[in-house]
Amino acid sequence: MDEQPADNRSTSRDDKRYEDFMRLLLEHESRVRSFLRGLLPTWQDVEEVTQEASLVAWRKFGEFEAGTSFGGWLLTIARFEALKCRRRAARTPLVFADDVWDLLVDESAAEDVQQIRRRHLEGCLQKMEPDQRSVLLQVHAAGVVMRDVALQSGRSEQAFYKVIQRLRAMLLDCVSKAIAAEGTA
Repeated sequence: MDEQPADNRSTSRDDKRYEDFMRLLLEHESRVRSFLRGLLPTWQDVEEVTQEASLVAWRKFGEFEAGTSFGGWLLTIARFEALKCRRRAARTPLVFADDVWDLLVDESAAEDVQQIRRRHLEGCLQKMEPDQRSVLLQVHAAGVVMRDVALQSGRSEQAFYKVIQRLRAMLLDCVSKAIAAEGTA
């Protein structure tokens, strides 16, 4: 008879929900701050908007769909909170024009996508066999001529190019699957 009263189960469920939220928030908070720093003029604004976005995310956490990208969801909330902050500051003369604001938002989002791709690329490179990784990194080093690397490897140019093509395809497939699994692109 280890049954807990309904109140204890409810409290336990709330605790779990809070823990899940805090784990996800802490995992993505630095990314949100970086995103906001590109949009807002001061660190104080970044701190305030980060806090507001966190509060809004907590209030709406019941609407968050598990298995989707929490980071993307939180960045969307942060963007709207940054827009609110911008509207409040619009009374001051030192505010970006709308087109500059939109450009900054687009660039910040693009940088975020690049960081995600880089992270997955690094992970996929680490999963490769050491000799495969070494060959790929060698041919992509600055100033390297692939023909020279092919000759050094003892393979014909054509055979070497096919090996590199297969390795690139394997790497692309790995990165694409990792990004799809994360739910971001």
